[in-house]
Amino acid sequence: MLSKQSIRGTTKVFMNKELITDKEILIKESESWTEPQLNFFKKMIRQGGNFSIGGRKYFIIPNDSNKPVK
Repeated sequence: MLSKQSIRGTTKVFMNKELITDKEILIKESESWTEPQLNFFKKMIRQGGNFSIGGRKYFIIPNDSNKPVK
C-alpha cells in the first residue's frame, strides 16, 4: 500500500483522465495492488508518464523542482 509520503504534493496524478487531489484515493486504490505494481507506481511517480494498473489508466506529471534552471 502507498503512503502519503510516497506521493509528493507538487506531483500531478491523473486517474482515468481526472486529476486526483486527495492522496487518500490513491492510497485506497493501492490496497489491491501487487508488490511489483506498487514498485512500478512509485517509479512512475518519480519519472512521470502514462500507464495502467488494475484496469485504471494513470498519467503522472512529476515534480520538476529538481530539473536544472535554464
